[in-house]
Amino acid sequence: MELRDYLRVIRRRWLLIVSCVLVVVGVAAAVTFTATPIYQSTARLFVSTPDQRGDSAYQGSLFSIQRVASYAELASDRELARRVIKDLGLDLEPEALADKVTATVKPETVILEIQVTDPDPKRAQKLAQTLAEEVADYIAEIETPPGRANAPIKASLVGTATVPNSPISPQPVRNLGLGLVLGLLLGLGLAVLRELLDTSVKGPADIAEITETPVLGGILFDSQAPKRPLLTQLDSHSPRVEAFRILRTNLQFVDVDQDKKVIVFTSSVPGEGKTSTATNIALALHTAGQRTLLIDADMRRPQLAKLFDLEPAVGLTTVLLGRIDLADAIQVHADSGLAVLASGNLPPNPAELLQSQAMKVLLEEVREDYDVVVLDAPPLLPVTDAAIIASQVDGAVIVVRQGKTTRDQFGHSLERLEAVGARSLGVAMNMVPAKRRQGGYSYGGYGYGGYGYGYAPEGRRRKKS
Repeated sequence: MELRDYLRVIRRRWLLIVSCVLVVVGVAAAVTFTATPIYQSTARLFVSTPDQRGDSAYQGSLFSIQRVASYAELASDRELARRVIKDLGLDLEPEALADKVTATVKPETVILEIQVTDPDPKRAQKLAQTLAEEVADYIAEIETPPGRANAPIKASLVGTATVPNSPISPQPVRNLGLGLVLGLLLGLGLAVLRELLDTSVKGPADIAEITETPVLGGILFDSQAPKRPLLTQLDSHSPRVEAFRILRTNLQFVDVDQDKKVIVFTSSVPGEGKTSTATNIALALHTAGQRTLLIDADMRRPQLAKLFDLEPAVGLTTVLLGRIDLADAIQVHADSGLAVLASGNLPPNPAELLQSQAMKVLLEEVREDYDVVVLDAPPLLPVTDAAIIASQVDGAVIVVRQGKTTRDQFGHSLERLEAVGARSLGVAMNMVPAKRRQGGYSYGGYGYGGYGYGYAPEGRRRKKS
């Protein structure tokens, strides 16, 4: 991945990154502000060899430096901890006290620093002071040779241990800063991982990697689409209407030398919006003055009769079974005037009906009567219906739900069409997130990276604002 790829991931997954930062910083804040404050008191011992002069003094100094490192280990000894507990009358186990003690030697010196931590600052001071005194006495005991009264080395307290004014732990600034950094790293890592694992189609570039089939247009996601699914229910200058006009224009350049077209709209899997796309492109073609027929060829989950408030019992199946003439089965939508052939009653054998001779005759008849015939077919992968229909018409437009349809699903859909000798006329990107309006995508090669912005007349825009 290049820098540009990472920037695109950040722009696309910024919500995940921000969520990780907020969660990690929140955890760090919770741990920080609920933790018990810990105070640290320090006592200092100066280790020396008394009564040494000249060369002996130099040798004594080296001897002190060598020995002081060993005394640092003694400071956390269990025996010294027992003595301190006895001196202060504490109700504490020696191991617990030893865990509070840290002893360090300043480099190139004979100064031993003893730090003791405790939630109570005054008790931390008493523990450090008493422990330092016990260490000094203990050094004198173990360094005094048998039969002699004085030790050749001495540990002296340097001042007294001070009462700490502020806790050493927790440290809010440090903890929150680390939480911010860790949150960013975690968020970026998860964003990159999710991007690498995400095989969904994110835009025309992904389509171009799989096939040379052109992207004919992109339909902006509209949360109000379930309530107002038809273009006739929208303002004439709304972004969805403009998007379908662009799709209609690009679709007219497919097989430009052919006056009359029969096109099937399908998708890879259910839920990609192939019915709404087929319906609204038919409405867009009809409003442009073209004689258009919309056929519900989905004999498994038909929706057009309900969508247009038509009689569901009369439709494609009744015509194919010879129970009614085609002209009598076609219904007209009251609001738009669009000619619609509903699916009719659900048959037990949709695939057999669709590849029957009656279906071929019907397609030839509607081609003669209409400029454009749009068929809403089932998805390609679950059933074979759409591939059968596509092999009998001019080709198929595959509806791809951006960010949902996977590249494998789209690729297998193309294979289904190729297997029956059907053409893939183009791809319609559906449910394009609103944030992609500024992504610079170019649908159909026309540079409509800004589709969906809306371009209503000035007067109307002022009225809305």
